[in-house]
Amino acid sequence: MKVVAALLLATTLSGCASMVAQPTDLAGTEPTLTPRSATYRDLISLPPPSGRIFVSVYDFLDQTGQYRPAPASTFSTAVTQGAAAMLTGALADSGWFVPLERVGLQNLLTERRIIRAESERLGQPDTLPSLRSASVLLEGGIIAYDTNLRTGGLGAAYFGISSSGQYQVDQVTVNLRAVEISTGEVLENVTTTKTIYSQEVRAGVFRFIEFRRLLEAEAGYTTNEPVQMAVMSAIESAVIHLIARGIKDNLWNMQPGTDIKDTILDEYLELPEVSS
Repeated sequence: MKVVAALLLATTLSGCASMVAQPTDLAGTEPTLTPRSATYRDLISLPPPSGRIFVSVYDFLDQTGQYRPAPASTFSTAVTQGAAAMLTGALADSGWFVPLERVGLQNLLTERRIIRAESERLGQPDTLPSLRSASVLLEGGIIAYDTNLRTGGLGAAYFGISSSGQYQVDQVTVNLRAVEISTGEVLENVTTTKTIYSQEVRAGVFRFIEFRRLLEAEAGYTTNEPVQMAVMSAIESAVIHLIARGIKDNLWNMQPGTDIKDTILDEYLELPEVSS
């Protein structure tokens, strides 16, 4: 009977190990659209503007200087380097701005030269219109990434049976500025902060079943909020705050007859400048 019990226990533990190695909810999943946060739902629920604003974004840099902790990688940055793409997407999705291509401007100019060369070769007139200019330049970047702002945990053990949990809170901060191109004046300046939460839960057994026969088992899981999702949420929040404060300062307007107190923007105006 002891041999049978040992075999059953070994089979159970091997099954648990295979589940941990290849979770059934992750293995073989198909690509999906990136999940979005509640901030994105607010972004696409904004009231329509009286007119969309042409803006340009040349870059939205990682200014934190932070790298992932060793031994994971000493050459990989702690935050995403694609913040400019996130900002461009948030501006377009808001319905308030028309972002103009500036990050890949050289590629765009090359294609336009190819079109003009083709038209000249075929003897056709040059009907390619000039590029549209922006009225507002958006600057800024990821200005801070702070780790271990709060850490903690709790554990207990009794007769070789133990359970424990730990958590860690990080924080990412984003700055967004709207600049008037004709004068260089900074129209609005917004800073938003998003916390990043990580959690680990463990349970284990360590005890002797009989003399010289030891039972040891351990299970657990870890959840980490993706840093790029936190950066995206902070950027979306910055865009909403920029729109709300611009309306308050009469820089741009909603459609006539719209009361800001009846919109989601009123909630953002009541928040402090730095939100999480």
